[in-house]
Amino acid sequence: MTENRVHREGPASPLPEGGQIAPLTNIAVIEQAIFQLADRGATDPGMMVVSGPSGYGKSVAAAWAKARHRAYYLQLDDFVTRKSLLVQLCLVLGLSVDGKPPKGTIQHLAERVAAQLHQARRPLIIDEFDFAIDKNLVMAVFSIYEMSRASIILIGEEAMPAKLQKWEKFDGRVLDTLYAEPVSLEDARRLARAKNAQLPLADDLLAHLVKIARGSVRRVSNNLRKIFETGAAEGWDHCDLARWGDRPLQQADVKRRAS
Repeated sequence: MTENRVHREGPASPLPEGGQIAPLTNIAVIEQAIFQLADRGATDPGMMVVSGPSGYGKSVAAAWAKARHRAYYLQLDDFVTRKSLLVQLCLVLGLSVDGKPPKGTIQHLAERVAAQLHQARRPLIIDEFDFAIDKNLVMAVFSIYEMSRASIILIGEEAMPAKLQKWEKFDGRVLDTLYAEPVSLEDARRLARAKNAQLPLADDLLAHLVKIARGSVRRVSNNLRKIFETGAAEGWDHCDLARWGDRPLQQADVKRRAS
């Protein structure tokens, strides 16, 4: 099959402040995965792994990349099977007929998916890929990759790269593994501006949110919402750590999830 490289659109333009998705650190991680695949050689592997703990904003970054790079995007869940994986891929890839996936055997659906990925030359992002590992669907995705030679980005939690080493043939098709970054103070600033630019938050408060979140963008976001709701109710024009005081906030568990 001929070379099937992703079209690289050039440097991503920053999202405007106040947009629906703030330009956080892990957007750059997903972008790096897309650009590495775009620049790969004809004989280089075509899959990338992006790994990190839950709450680090990987799915939000993937949603941004979907829009920015016209990527296909599929999020798996605990109900995925070999058939449902192919059915959902058919829908994501626009192979539906009157809103329904094409009929046929599993082999037929796999061939349709692979052909579309090869022809479209658009990256495919599969989120929550841990479910594919748990359901023993890794080699099904391997077969789709082998048939299409598409650029595929697999997103999962921090133990996923080690788990994938069980499948040597699959692991050999991974070009690189990237790791999501913990939420930073600058991320917190951007999130705060995107959520409510009318209520400035001091860096001491934002730094506290980053500290207690222990890397989780989600927890920083949840706490920002709580602060802004409180500020609106009490008529604040700004907020710092002293003003917030000892009001409760979400804190991440000190114990890390077992791998």
